[in-house]
Amino acid sequence: MKEKKSLCPCTEVPVSGTASEMCVGRVWLFESLEPPELQALIGAAVRKVHAPGHAIFVQADPTDRMFLIKAGRVRLSKLLEDGTEFTLDIRKAGDFLGENMLGEEAVYPVTAWCMEETLTCGFTKERFEKLVLDHPRIGLQVMRNLSRRISSLSNRIESMSLTHLGERLYQVLRNMALEHGVKSPDGLLIQFPLTHEDLAFLVGAHRVSVTRALKELKRTGSVVQQKRRLVVRNE
Repeated sequence: MKEKKSLCPCTEVPVSGTASEMCVGRVWLFESLEPPELQALIGAAVRKVHAPGHAIFVQADPTDRMFLIKAGRVRLSKLLEDGTEFTLDIRKAGDFLGENMLGEEAVYPVTAWCMEETLTCGFTKERFEKLVLDHPRIGLQVMRNLSRRISSLSNRIESMSLTHLGERLYQVLRNMALEHGVKSPDGLLIQFPLTHEDLAFLVGAHRVSVTRALKELKRTGSVVQQKRRLVVRNE
């Protein structure tokens, strides 16, 4: 697997090798676990390389696995009943996929598409539940970490709802550029195209309103269009 330079030790070993304790321990879901618990997690993880365009899981598939992204980028999309597909989120190295496995949902609510070659560490539901039974503190700490994550996301949503749509859209694009962008002469270039429908889902607004807000951001120079990609300038 050809990898970009990374601080993640997991990308420096063959796919058939084991994950790194330091690497797994830095993931928000497994923060504050003790070394024996991290070793148990590493022993249960299955590493795999996914080709660009591959679906790690598909909407309505049984939620039988969750995945830690070690390298690459993944797009989460939602398919509606009328056949329309929307992008809900973009996940990068260090993020999780399939956290629904920890809840009561029987199927994945979205599809996870690899935007580039992606390395994951996966945990099956059966093996993870056995881990929690053998190491109860793993389950307790994961619950605490999930609670903190939900609280943080709730605060972010609340703050977004109080801002003007143009400001909200700019913040979404800026966060996207900080996570998935590269430096360009004009600012941070988001490395993949985003449709107006994608942006409407990401900011929670109607597509027509998002189109107007994006046009205004371009007019003021906050955002620059380069072919099908957007460049976000500093505030």
